[in-house]
Amino acid sequence: MNPSDEFLRHAADCQQMAKFTRDPASRATWSRMAERWRQCAEVFKANSLAAQAQRRSRDKPAPDLRH
Repeated sequence: MNPSDEFLRHAADCQQMAKFTRDPASRATWSRMAERWRQCAEVFKANSLAAQAQRRSRDKPAPDLRH
């Protein structure tokens, strides 16, 4: 499983805990934790895409500057 999917699974688990807890403070804590896991997934995905783009641009052959 890739890290982004793992983070989203943790977010879903936290959201479930928030849904079923009775204590408002605990519910808020679980909801914040879920949001942080979603942010981790987004950051990982963005960083992965940036790294892929960087590798692609680095792997391109140098332009032929001869005339």
